[in-house]
Amino acid sequence: MLRVLLTCCLVLLSCTAMARVTGPLEVEKPRAVRDLASIRSSGELRVLVNQSRHSSGMVRGQSIGIEYQRLRAFEQYLNRNAQGNRAIKLTLVPRAKDQLLAALQRGEGDLVAPGELLDLPRGSQLSASAAIRRDVPVIIVARQGNRRYQRLEDLSGRSLALPAGSVAGNAIRALNQRLIDSKRSPVVIEWVDASLAVEDVLEMVNAGIFSVTAVEQPIAERWAKVMPKLRLDRHLPLSSDGDMRWVLRRDAPMLGASIDRFLKSYRDPADLDAVFQRVYRRLYKVHYPLGRTERQRLEKVRPVLQRYAAQHQFDWLTLAAVAFKESTLNPAARGAGGATGLMQVTPAAASSVGVSNIGVLENNVQASAKYLAMIRRNYFNSPQLNERERMAFILAGYNMGPQRVQGLRAEARRRGLNPNQWFFQVERVAMEQMGMGVVSYVNSVNKYYLAFNRERYLLEP
Repeated sequence: MLRVLLTCCLVLLSCTAMARVTGPLEVEKPRAVRDLASIRSSGELRVLVNQSRHSSGMVRGQSIGIEYQRLRAFEQYLNRNAQGNRAIKLTLVPRAKDQLLAALQRGEGDLVAPGELLDLPRGSQLSASAAIRRDVPVIIVARQGNRRYQRLEDLSGRSLALPAGSVAGNAIRALNQRLIDSKRSPVVIEWVDASLAVEDVLEMVNAGIFSVTAVEQPIAERWAKVMPKLRLDRHLPLSSDGDMRWVLRRDAPMLGASIDRFLKSYRDPADLDAVFQRVYRRLYKVHYPLGRTERQRLEKVRPVLQRYAAQHQFDWLTLAAVAFKESTLNPAARGAGGATGLMQVTPAAASSVGVSNIGVLENNVQASAKYLAMIRRNYFNSPQLNERERMAFILAGYNMGPQRVQGLRAEARRRGLNPNQWFFQVERVAMEQMGMGVVSYVNSVNKYYLAFNRERYLLEP
C-alpha cells in the first residue's frame, strides 16, 4: 500500500501539465508542410526557437543566444548559390520550450532550433537532424557551499527545481522509481513558474533561492562563467545519452538533407561566448531575499506594505519584491535622482499621484502603490493581459516609463511577437533596442516575488 501511495505522489509531483497555464488554448488548423522548394519560393524560413535568453537572445544587435550564429551561418549556407530574388531570409519565432514541437506540428515554423536537449514523442511525424553535440550529460547543479551529494540516491526526499520542458524530468522519474523500489522517498520535482527559463532557474540557484536543479552540462558551464557561485556536480550525471539536434517535419526531406550537410561542416567560432560574457557578467545579481536580516526587515514594514497593497488591489508580496529590489527593504535608503526610501520613489512620481513628504515610510509606500496603480489603470488595464504579464508591464513602466513600454509593445506586434506577453516576447524588443536594464529589473522583481511567494505561509501571520 505504501508503495502505491508513493507512486501516486510521484506522478502528481512530476506532472508538467500545471507548469504553464497562461490562458485559453487556441485551436488552429495545421498549416501545410513546406519543404525547401516552397521555402525558397516564399523567400522565408521560419525557425521556431526556444524563447530563453540562453538559446536565442540578442542585446543591442549583439548575438548572445547559443543558436543565433549557427542559424545565421545556415542562412548564408542556403543562400551561397542563390540567384536573383531566390535568397532565403530567416524569421525567428520564439516559443516556450515545452510548446516548440506542437508549434512545429501545427506548421507555425519549418524548423525547431532549441539550443537544449529536446525529446521527440514516440510516433510523431517529426525527425531530428544530425547531432550538433553528442552524448550530452544532464548534471546536478547546486550553489557553492551547499551540501554535496556523492550519489544521485542522496537526493532522496529533496526538492529539485526544473523549468517547463526540461529533459531532466524523465531522468528524475527513473531515479524516483529506483528510490521507491528501495523504499526511499522520491525526489520532489518543483516545476517552476512559466516566466522562468533555464538561465533564470540557474540564477535562482546561484542566489540560494532554489537549492538544486538539473541542467545539460554545456549550458551549466556556459552560465557558470557569469554566475560564479554555481557548483557543477559533473560526477552526478542523471543521463548522458542525449544529442542536441534541430527538429523538422518528416515530410520535408530536402530541408533535412540541407541541414545535415550544413551541420557536418559547421564549427562554432572560437569566441562564441565573448559577447555573452561581456553582456551578462554584471547583470545576474539576484540575491537571497529571505535571510535572517531580510526577514526581520520585511516583518517591520509588512503592515504598511499590506495596508497599501490592499487599498490598491496588489499582492503585498509584489510590493515587497519591489522594495527588496529598490532598497533591500531599507526605509532609510537614498538613491540617484532624488529617489527616496523603501520604494525609491522620486518626488516627481509621488507628486503626480498627490503624495508629499516621501521620507516618511507610510507616504513612501503609499506613493509607490498609487503610482503603480495609476500605471495599471491608464496603460495596462486590458482584459487581454493575464495578471502575471500585466504586473510585468506595470513594473517595466515603473522602471522606464509606461509610454516607452507601449512603444515596445507596438514594435513587438509589428514583428509578429505577442504584444500581450512581456516575458520572452516584448522583452526581446527591449533587449535589442535598449539593452538589459529594464529586462533585468523586471526579471529581478519577478524572482523576488516568486521567492517570497514560496514562503508566503511563513511571512504572513
